[in-house]
Amino acid sequence: MLREIALFGAGVPSALLYFFAAVALFLAVDQLAKPLGFYRLVWHPPLVRLALFVCLFAGLVLFTRP
Repeated sequence: MLREIALFGAGVPSALLYFFAAVALFLAVDQLAKPLGFYRLVWHPPLVRLALFVCLFAGLVLFTRP
């Protein structure tokens, strides 16, 4: 179960930390995919980018759960 984390005296859901980690990971993967021409191979690049982010976020949450 996801818990709250105390950050500067405020309770922050741990999903927010997963979100920020997924954003950083997504930006790195996105910068690698652009020069390789990956987005030219797909039908709808923004949809693929969204799906990639969702997969990274879900993967982080599921991988780090005890």
